[in-house]
Amino acid sequence: MPDNQNSDTPVSPVKAGLGCRCPRCGKGKLYDGFLEFAGTCDHCELDFTEFERGDGPAVFIILILGFIVVGLALVVEVNYQPPLWLHAILWAPMIIGGSIGMLRPAKGLIIAMQYYYNASEGKLDK
Repeated sequence: MPDNQNSDTPVSPVKAGLGCRCPRCGKGKLYDGFLEFAGTCDHCELDFTEFERGDGPAVFIILILGFIVVGLALVVEVNYQPPLWLHAILWAPMIIGGSIGMLRPAKGLIIAMQYYYNASEGKLDK
């Protein structure tokens, strides 16, 4: 059995998720590529294929980033009245960079929370 699999000290789901680490051991990598999840943890061999990896984090990122960018754009518009092309130059990099930068840790956080709370697909009793 790999070491630290049944450790007495639990891993913080927030720390593991935002750090893109295994939610069980906190040491193995959660991703193989930029957004491609690994099949298993390379440290404790936790199977990552059983976790739901949907688009939920993207929705949260869109809402959070939209709130921030629209608020800043309104402040800039009211105070300086720049032309529309300047708005595009100002906010497009923030939207694209913020979305790409926040997606990986947000997906990791969702996976870590699923592990921590033992979330699984809903089933009806028969």
